[in-house]
Amino acid sequence: MRIPPKSGMIDGLNWGLMMNAAGNYLKKHAEALVKDVGLEAACALTGKSKATLGRYYSTSEEHADRFMPVDAVAQLEAASSYPHVTSALAELRGITISYDKSKKNTPEKEGGVNNDVIALSQRFAMLMGEYTISMEDGVITINEAKRLLRETLELQQVLMSMKMHLEDEAS
Repeated sequence: MRIPPKSGMIDGLNWGLMMNAAGNYLKKHAEALVKDVGLEAACALTGKSKATLGRYYSTSEEHADRFMPVDAVAQLEAASSYPHVTSALAELRGITISYDKSKKNTPEKEGGVNNDVIALSQRFAMLMGEYTISMEDGVITINEAKRLLRETLELQQVLMSMKMHLEDEAS
């Protein structure tokens, strides 16, 4: 694999500009991760100081090439409510990941496909309700986009459950 230089054109793309945008995107998600866990708790979990954690998500030029180590990301994401950095990395590569808040070892909900169809229609109605509210002024704000994203992810979970139930019934 060829490692691109920090600046210059590769395959028609300005590598420096692309990395700067991706770097800022990752830094914003690293900051969201630290804030999700709490600064004090993040320091305790990673063994890093407040200043060091701050440098990881600082967008100032002197810290532009500093990023949170993967072991620190893993420790913080284990304690967070959402895998902020992991989802950002996936998005940068065009990968869709599915996040399920429930634990792997919890029993699955009863009901099968029929309950999934009901849940699907309810979730879709909630998504359309959020969309309607968001579009009242003709502009979707950041907070409205986050609410729409949450509803879309919930809808995706229902679809995954439905898919699993249909696969069970087909086999």
